[in-house]
Amino acid sequence: MGDRILGGVCLVVALAMAWAAHGYAAEISYEPVGPRAFPTLLATLMGLAGVWLLVKKPAHGVASGTPVLAATSALDWKAVTLCAASCLIYTALFQTLGFWLATSLMAVPVGMAFGGTLKKTLLGGVVMGLGFYLMFDKLLDVVLPTGVLSFLLGGR
Repeated sequence: MGDRILGGVCLVVALAMAWAAHGYAAEISYEPVGPRAFPTLLATLMGLAGVWLLVKKPAHGVASGTPVLAATSALDWKAVTLCAASCLIYTALFQTLGFWLATSLMAVPVGMAFGGTLKKTLLGGVVMGLGFYLMFDKLLDVVLPTGVLSFLLGGR
């Protein structure tokens, strides 16, 4: 039952994202894909995942009448809270720190919430942040904030 609730929530959020992104338009065309492509892609993927959760069969051994609270009590709420707080801090510092640094720093607490070590999550965060920055900024020509590292990344 919990999967179906999550699937329904994902579907509603995806529809809201797609509706909001529909109105996105650039004043001038400075990017090849425009501002609506990425949120529309995310909404599509989230919507497909939501539909899949709604129609898939329950996992083997899970009773169909299992209360939602019993299913969610097994969650590691400390890890969930850490991930949610990291995402909120990420959004607050994204412009100031820039994409690469903010993404690298966010990966550390999220990775540690999933059992990673400080060294591995920091290394993974730096590689992921730089890799995504280069992919979006250089390969896809999507402008991302460079923040405090603008002197190093050729700031925008």
